[in-house]
Amino acid sequence: MALSTAAMSTALDWRRSRWPRLWRLARIAVILAGDQPWPQLPSRVQPRAASRAFRSYRGAPIATQAFVAARIVVAPVGPLGHEGDASGCPDQFRHETRHRYRRGVLAGARSDATLRRSWRLFRAFQVEQSDPDRFYSLLAADSVRQLSTWAPLGGQLVLDVGGGPGYFGAAFRGAGAAYVSVDSDLGELSAVGPPGPGTVLGSSLALPVRDDAVDVCYSSNVLEHVPRPERMADEMVRVTRPGGVVFLSWTTWLSPWGGHETSPWHYLGGRYAARRFTRRNGRGPKNEYGRTLFAVSARRMRRWVRRAEAAHRVHLLDALPRYHPRSAHWIAAVPGVREVACWNYVLVLEVR
Repeated sequence: MALSTAAMSTALDWRRSRWPRLWRLARIAVILAGDQPWPQLPSRVQPRAASRAFRSYRGAPIATQAFVAARIVVAPVGPLGHEGDASGCPDQFRHETRHRYRRGVLAGARSDATLRRSWRLFRAFQVEQSDPDRFYSLLAADSVRQLSTWAPLGGQLVLDVGGGPGYFGAAFRGAGAAYVSVDSDLGELSAVGPPGPGTVLGSSLALPVRDDAVDVCYSSNVLEHVPRPERMADEMVRVTRPGGVVFLSWTTWLSPWGGHETSPWHYLGGRYAARRFTRRNGRGPKNEYGRTLFAVSARRMRRWVRRAEAAHRVHLLDALPRYHPRSAHWIAAVPGVREVACWNYVLVLEVR
């Protein structure tokens, strides 16, 4: 008889206390294997035989030991050692291990979310127009470190929606990821030279990528430039495999930089801000409200997340202000305040 979710959790808790070393090794296996099939040995293990079954593999490489330990931990054995169908345990164990892994890495990585980091990014932001190489190189390196808190990038296929010139590609490849970029603006793609390999010209509202194709789908400061942000988010979820991570970051409309180069006059209306910019500069803004710039709020996208969670499509891992120190991350949870104070809002989702 199949065990219920509660019974599987009890089984896993019992095995954790009974086989602490096997449990630690099994967690290594989950990180190494991802969603790949696990070795089918031993196929059925009684608790008293577990240590004896594992002992024969002690001279093997640590990865082999880890996979064998994982198979023992999730073998079809009931919570007190009675045989039963616990075939759901692998999924339960994988989910718990991924959560613990991300939470553990997150704890270390969030220690990097300091006031010094925020100040460094703010100073670089001031030279975005005059020294784009410095700004985007720093932002790309910081983005890779930040994304690594939820998904190990080594050997993973990363899709960057709106990747622009090659700054982010170089940073992701430097972290060991296979990188593909989709952008609808050929001018942006070739801003610092010919587009590199793995670059695709396409729309974020209809990504030219098959379903469940990538491990990580990443987008930085693109959502506010599309007329249907929910459609773009749906597309990012569609192309990401189950268990993969979607990282979605954008500038909220009511933030101080919501109007981009027309700020802060966007607080008086996007069209007024665009007209004022044109009068003062003799040309229109690059980001024109209603055409290439749209009002996207945190509230709007959190509603989309709730609908996607209700449909069992995603699980929200985190929501945070992208550039703030760790001590200010609570702002992302406060309606109204987050629209102004977050500056740049981040949603991190696990695809189901």
